[in-house]
Parts: sequence; structure tokens; C-alpha cells
Amino acid sequence: MRVALLAMAVCLAGYCQVPGDLAEYRARRAELAKALPDGVVVLFARGSGEGRGRYFQEPNFAYLTGWRRPGAVLLLAPGLEILFLPPRDERTETYEGPMLTAEDPRAREITGFDRVLPTTHLERELRAALEERPRIYTALARPEAERLRALAPLRQISDVRPSVARLRARKSPGELDRIRRSIQVTIEAHRAAWKRLAPGIHEYQIAATLVGTFLERGCEDAAYAPIVASGPNALILHYEQNARRMEAGELLLVDAGASCEGYAADLTRTVPVNGRFTPRQRELYEAVLGALKAVIASIRPGVLLGGRANNVGLQKIARDYLDAQGRDGQGRPLGAYFVHGIGHRVGLEVHDAHQETMNLPLEPGDVVAIEPGLYLKEEGVGIRIEDMVLVTEQGAVVLSEALPREVADIERELAAARSASRQ
Repeated sequence: MRVALLAMAVCLAGYCQVPGDLAEYRARRAELAKALPDGVVVLFARGSGEGRGRYFQEPNFAYLTGWRRPGAVLLLAPGLEILFLPPRDERTETYEGPMLTAEDPRAREITGFDRVLPTTHLERELRAALEERPRIYTALARPEAERLRALAPLRQISDVRPSVARLRARKSPGELDRIRRSIQVTIEAHRAAWKRLAPGIHEYQIAATLVGTFLERGCEDAAYAPIVASGPNALILHYEQNARRMEAGELLLVDAGASCEGYAADLTRTVPVNGRFTPRQRELYEAVLGALKAVIASIRPGVLLGGRANNVGLQKIARDYLDAQGRDGQGRPLGAYFVHGIGHRVGLEVHDAHQETMNLPLEPGDVVAIEPGLYLKEEGVGIRIEDMVLVTEQGAVVLSEALPREVADIERELAAARSASRQ
């Protein structure tokens, strides 16, 4: 406890951002090292100039270390853990704040590593570790993989990401607490946006309410660029312009989630701009909602998510349900208008280790977002409903059930919001 508290206190002073218990990170590293006994794991933190404007740590590095500053390196093997930190640089500290270095006597206690060395020692320590192990594991997509090839040209280099992804898929109690926090804040943000909803409002005004709520509630950012898509814009799956003025009679699709303490939420609701669904909008919405419920009811350990190009598992359940529920204007089944995957795991990333886990069966401890949708260009209507669920031995627990999704509940809440705004 003392270690964790001290780490957080120093982080608040500007050295790092370490959510969670340092002992949990140590346990993760031990589990990964045990799974890869024939090699040495080398992972690099993101550089300060990578990614979007705000610094976000490389997810696998964050998962194993909790370290949230640029330039660090992890060296890991059975019985060996070293965190390498970059040397102090006055210019970097001027722009990015104080740096913790390996020479600082508090470094071990703050980071939770028994050995903390300068990054200049990496080559020496790697060569020593490879004397007993034939293989290097790293993230092959990272540019530093070529640096490792140069340092150890005769060693086989393998991708570590699938092994880390299997660990990341099963969420610990601490991770679930942070995910629940992100979901709670996201629900508050969606409801705040509904209170502002009215014909004549611009999409960017709703986006501002969403992001403002995330920040007001103490989260670091949106987990991804909010999608605020009115009318025909809802047909664009990753619409991000958020520039259109919405009109009465249209639907508004809002796909937005907070990132709190490093963990993402991902929720979508589609609601009527003027507060009430038209009969056709309601018919299509009920079809999507029914598909969502059918999929969630089918979740259990061992089931596959499936995807747009792989119509199996939960994907097939959703598409079959939509085919059975309604028709387009020409009498064709609706399933053809469900044009994306049924869902994905959520965690440190909104699509958490997606490429590595998309074909893995669901297991207890997985957190997944389920998101059926219909996109009918001829009718100018796009509808998506997305909830987050926890996979258990018994099935699924809906973590986002507090955000209304039934037609009557949505219309009631929108009417109450309108009434309150008039007072």
C-alpha cells in the first residue's frame, strides 16, 4: 500500500501517471514471462511526438508497467525485470515537466521495479539476457524492432502482442472498476447531450457537451473522437466532422465514450431530434434493439464474436435476427444493411488489442461492446445501439444498462429534458 500511495503522490508532482496497484503490474509481468520461457521480452514506450496531441502510452507497455512517460524500455524474462528510463534533459523538462531518472533514489519505489537503469545500458543488459535465451519477443509493428534486429542479428524475433493480448482480454477487479467509472461518466455525458438536443442545434454543440462532461468529471479525455451524426451523416460509420445543423424529424446517432484512468468506454444511442420516433424510425430502431438483446442473451464463454467478413457466432445471431424482423422499401431482408462487426473488446483501447483477439472465443473477464446497426441509404436512416457487457461463467452482465435504450424510456427522458429547459 505504501508503494502504491507514494507512486501516486509523485505522479501528481508530474513524474508519471500510474493508475492501479504496482503489485498488479508486477503480477502481469510475471505471468507473461512464464508464458514465454524461451525468450526475452523487449518493449518500448511511445516517444513524446507519437500519436495524437495528448501523450498516450503504448497500450502493451502501459499494461505491463503502468509507466506513462515517454522514452522508457522494458526488458523482461523469467527471473529478470528491468525498466530503463531516459536521461534527464533540460529542454524536455521545460516542455513536458520533471523527469524521473534511473539515478533517482526513489525510482525503484515509484516504478515498482527492483532494477531501474538508464536507457544507455539497454544493449549491455540485452546481450547478457540473450546468453541464456534464444529468442526476442517485441511488438513487431514498432519501429524499434529494427533496432533489435541490429543489436541481435542472429536471434529470432517474434511478435509479443498476441501473448500480451490474451492477458489483457481478462480484466482484473481493478480494471473493471476503472471501466465502470468510464461507463458511468459516459452515461452522464450522453444524458447531458440529450438535455441539449433540439432542432437547430449543431452536431459540434453536442460533441462539446460530451467532451466537456468527460473532463468535468475528472477523466483525461474522450476515448476516441466522438461521432455525433444527424440525419444522413449516421450512414457514415466513422463520421467525425460533427458540423451539420440537425433538423426536426431526423435521428441523431451519438457514439462516444470517456477514457478515465487509462480505460475506455464505448456507448452508442440513436435518438429522435424532436423527441419522438416516427413509425418507420421506431420500426427500424426496434429491429436493432431486438438484435442487441438477442446477441447479449447468447453471450457465454466459448462463443465467437464473428465479424463482417466472418458471419459466425454473435455476428450471425444479429444478422439472422435482422433478416427475420423486417424489410427495406423493396421488400429485401434487413440483414444486408448491417455492414460492420457485431462488437469488440474494450479496455486500455476502445478496440482493445483487436487484431490479436478478434478470433478468440469469449472468456469470463472479457469486456465487450456489442453494437448492431442498420444503415439504409435509400431512406437516409442510420441506427446503431451499443452497450458494454462483462462476460461471466453464467453469461453476460450489461455494464451500461443505466443509459436508456427502450423507445418509451428515451422519449420520456427527452420530453423531461425539454420541459426542464423551458422552465
